[in-house]
Amino acid sequence: MASFHVRSISLPSTSHPLTLTLEEQIHKLKISQSSLSIGQKLSGLKELYECVDDFFQLTLSHEKQNQSVEEALNGSLSLLDICSNTRDFFSQMRECLQGLELSLRRSRNGVDAYMASRKTLNKLISKYLKNLKKQDKNSKSNSDLVVLLKSVEEISVSMFESILSFISLPKSKSKLSIFTKILQPKNSSCEAEVEANEVEKIDAELCILKSSNDIDQSKNLLKELERLEMSLKEAEEELECVYRKLVKIRVSLLNSLNH
Repeated sequence: MASFHVRSISLPSTSHPLTLTLEEQIHKLKISQSSLSIGQKLSGLKELYECVDDFFQLTLSHEKQNQSVEEALNGSLSLLDICSNTRDFFSQMRECLQGLELSLRRSRNGVDAYMASRKTLNKLISKYLKNLKKQDKNSKSNSDLVVLLKSVEEISVSMFESILSFISLPKSKSKLSIFTKILQPKNSSCEAEVEANEVEKIDAELCILKSSNDIDQSKNLLKELERLEMSLKEAEEELECVYRKLVKIRVSLLNSLNH
């Protein structure tokens, strides 16, 4: 992946409040990532990008460095692409759920069609993440600024990968492990853990419904599907906000080329 390569730009002192705030934001996301819910991760990214935009405006205001800004633009474009694709994958997942809900309301068993759609979506996400890991992450500069902004990109990619894992079941997880989770009581003390298992739970309950064809179970499942669809819609809206933050950063970079 193209990184934020910014060279020969006046860097604020390492003790500057914006520099310290940016470093703190990165550190906070790194140490808490595994315990955050999707909403918290997206909020964290928005805060991070607001800080990055402020940081760029301060850094780029000192002098014009066209080559450096162009390299930074490549990095911003990479993150825009990741955010846009993540949002599209969530939208596709929501469409899968809507199709399943419609089928269940019409008293038809659409489990097979849904599972086929989920399998196709999983393959697309897995392929995308694999290509993402293959992209070039090398930097041509070891300046403090480049190192700092590369950290922004690395934590961003890690966060987006984690967010995508919500709708993409890892190959290492077996159906047996998912059924075991369903039989276990929910852990109300860990919101992120409950949320992270919600799509897996739906998949497993559909397998049970397919074999039993229980009408009452179908009605209960519809309620869960509606809640999950709403959660995905909220995530899409938050991803759109994150996307706009990244666009704002890009606009700041483009403006610096024209002044």
